[in-house]
Amino acid sequence: MFKSGFTLFRQTLRTVALACTLAATAVHAQNSAMPPVPDIGAKGYMLLDLTTGQTLAELNSHQRLEPASLTKLMTAYLVFSALQNKQIKLDQQVPVSPTAWKAEGSRMFIEPNKPVNVEELLYGMIVQSGNDATRALAELLGGDESNFANLMNQQAKRLGMNESNFRNASGLPDPQHYTTANDLAILARRIIQDFPSYYKMYSTKEYTYNGIRQPNRNRLLWIDSSVDGMKTGHTDAAGYCLVSSAVRKLPNGVDRRLLSIVLGTASDQARTQESLKLFNYGFQMFDTVKLYGARQPISTSVVYKGQAREVQLGVIRDLMYNVPRGSAANLKASVEKKETLIAPIKAGTELGTLKLTLDGQLVGTVPLVALSNVDEAGIFGRLVDSAKLWIDK
Repeated sequence: MFKSGFTLFRQTLRTVALACTLAATAVHAQNSAMPPVPDIGAKGYMLLDLTTGQTLAELNSHQRLEPASLTKLMTAYLVFSALQNKQIKLDQQVPVSPTAWKAEGSRMFIEPNKPVNVEELLYGMIVQSGNDATRALAELLGGDESNFANLMNQQAKRLGMNESNFRNASGLPDPQHYTTANDLAILARRIIQDFPSYYKMYSTKEYTYNGIRQPNRNRLLWIDSSVDGMKTGHTDAAGYCLVSSAVRKLPNGVDRRLLSIVLGTASDQARTQESLKLFNYGFQMFDTVKLYGARQPISTSVVYKGQAREVQLGVIRDLMYNVPRGSAANLKASVEKKETLIAPIKAGTELGTLKLTLDGQLVGTVPLVALSNVDEAGIFGRLVDSAKLWIDK
């Protein structure tokens, strides 16, 4: 199974659309030069470059698996959203119900008669992986855990996590509680991008509540200084799981962030080592090339019936791309444009495609958009261009 997954990766370089970047359209193309992925002892995994939008490695990324406490990433997303929308506050006191107090599994040791606020509960959930803290937050937002699970599933659909179903806030085993590495990648990426100030909580190495100090279970925070999150998970059925992210600075000063999802490893040590393998592979085996800057004109197209005779095409954000180390000079870009453009044209309208080839093989496509508006010309200009269009036919 692993062998076939690695063979597939060596044959393809797939790019994925990310909300925060102008990413390449998914393209499957033969590429024998791709560096081989190391053996990863996991039921499923993914390695994504959030700077370029590329998936660098994956295996069984759409297979349904139990997420265990990785579920708390979705719980956190909903709490962060509520904080951002000012539905709740960090210093807001939260009542602790008997069900939250008695929650099974890992705990931060909240008590029914002891005040606790949202911020403390977040640290208890994120750092200490407390099921009691998670249950208290779920009850705060949903009234009870069942209603909160409905909110989780609604949010999952909004994020495009179409391979997940949540039955509880903590990740306790349930036959109908599942997700995939791909969906967890979507969720983790959105936390990093949507809530950068709250994401910093995931780098906290230890937290003390009620006189009890507990370390973050993400061992990578101690091993690799570039790692700044995110979450561990474990049940007997799920195995040992870890979603983690690391950021390192490129020579040009750009921060390059990788996201690793490792599911179903054999031990705490294994999930740490397998994640580290993926990070080392991603950072060491690829060069990141800046092809074009944000709003840099890449090409121009003639416009008919417009106040301007042409429009510039480019990308809205810096276009970065990963290639196997040492092959940057072999990455080429060519432009395909729509032939006949008629005003009005709005800035941001897709008007062409940038095709990326490596060693002559197609590895990705990127949409080219209008960099400015082109308003409609007056009646005389439109009549003249109508005649030109008729003659050109």
